[in-house]
Amino acid sequence: MRWMLAILVALLLLLQYRLWFADGSLAEVHRLRAQVEEFDRVNEELRTRNAVLEREVLDLQSGNQGVEQRAREQLNLVRDGEVFYQVEEDASPAPGEQP
Repeated sequence: MRWMLAILVALLLLLQYRLWFADGSLAEVHRLRAQVEEFDRVNEELRTRNAVLEREVLDLQSGNQGVEQRAREQLNLVRDGEVFYQVEEDASPAPGEQP
């Protein structure tokens, strides 16, 4: 009867070891769930970014409006006959002027 009790205790200890420390343990499951949540968050950010890029690509493929808008905003280009005015605001008053 003692040997059966010893076998059951050894089996219990073995199962406890597997539960807490071995592959597939509770700690590993918790770590993997946290990793999956992080990957899901990153994937959602990438999906959002891809959607924005896809809209830009479709806009550029659909016609000249997207290209013209980018040329005006990023390169400060103008059409023939148009005049480009650039206004800069002074952040500090000139010496001798009242603020």
